[in-house]
Amino acid sequence: MGSLLLIALAGFGASFVDGALGMGFGVTSSTLLIAVGLTPALASASVHLAKLGTAAASGAAHYRFGNVDWAGVRRIGIPGAIGAFVGATVLSNISAKAALPFTGTLLLVLGIYIVIRFVRGRAPRRKPGVPGLRLMVPLGLIGGFVDATGGGGWGPVTTPTLMADGRLTPARVIGTVNTAEFIVALAASLGFLVGLGTAGIDLGIVVALLIGGVIAAPIAAYVVRHLNARILGVVVGNFICLLNARILLGALDAAPQAWWAAYGVLLVIAAMSIGFVVRIVRRERVPAESVHA
Repeated sequence: MGSLLLIALAGFGASFVDGALGMGFGVTSSTLLIAVGLTPALASASVHLAKLGTAAASGAAHYRFGNVDWAGVRRIGIPGAIGAFVGATVLSNISAKAALPFTGTLLLVLGIYIVIRFVRGRAPRRKPGVPGLRLMVPLGLIGGFVDATGGGGWGPVTTPTLMADGRLTPARVIGTVNTAEFIVALAASLGFLVGLGTAGIDLGIVVALLIGGVIAAPIAAYVVRHLNARILGVVVGNFICLLNARILLGALDAAPQAWWAAYGVLLVIAAMSIGFVVRIVRRERVPAESVHA
């Protein structure tokens, strides 16, 4: 009972991060399940079954707060589902460790780019619109494939790319990615059921993750709607850097000293960049408040 409560709390935290930043549920939940003894394939299958509920709740909450671009959901969700089904059925038992250094490096670079972009104040000048199929189709295929084979990765692959593209606001990127994740989770779940059957899948774990995640979804959607776009962007960028530093360090079997040094540097950069943007935003609000006064 105690372990299920911890899993439910992990589901809450993972879903809150995922709903507020557009990424993190699968990676966080899969890490926990593997730590308690599940194989990577069974951990990923359990997480994707739970995602059916958490992604639906998150998508509904984001829709309620106006964060969803439905054209974007269709353009990225359908190819994402195809990639997830292929990854789950064909490659669920093949290690993706060989690709981790390359994927982690790419995402880390994207995270750094996003931090720099928002620190420099380019977020308010984003152009409205929806990314085209030339970007969305391959992005969805890759994101869905990585998500199914790694137990998570839909958000870390798609969110930074759409943030960097610049045609959707941060809130719309996160709402669209979270809503499309339901389609991806459904396809991955079907793929795992075809490839693995139901043997070894613990419904208690799935339900615990689901309950925690569903409770967190509307809270995260409210937060992302009301947080300043520039602050949100720099938070997302730093989160991507921290997440993919972990992937790279793990793939390289780095020594504990390297982990401490890398995270120390990244946390200092995160604190400085977020603090800088918060101060800028506060200064920008003062004149407007003075005029209204």
